[in-house]
Amino acid sequence: MVQEILLALVFLAALAYIGKIIYRSIKPKNGVCDKGCASCNAIDFKKLEQQIKKDRERVG
Repeated sequence: MVQEILLALVFLAALAYIGKIIYRSIKPKNGVCDKGCASCNAIDFKKLEQQIKKDRERVG
């Protein structure tokens, strides 16, 4: 009985560790993707808004 409980705890710890690794690989750090491939949809909305304002000023 004690061995089964210990085995279950080790199994749950391993699942938590693997989940943590997967979560860290998916989640961008500081809201910006550090891979540089633009595959994570990390968008800098402030920079985008500034670019739109500059484009409007040039056109209008």
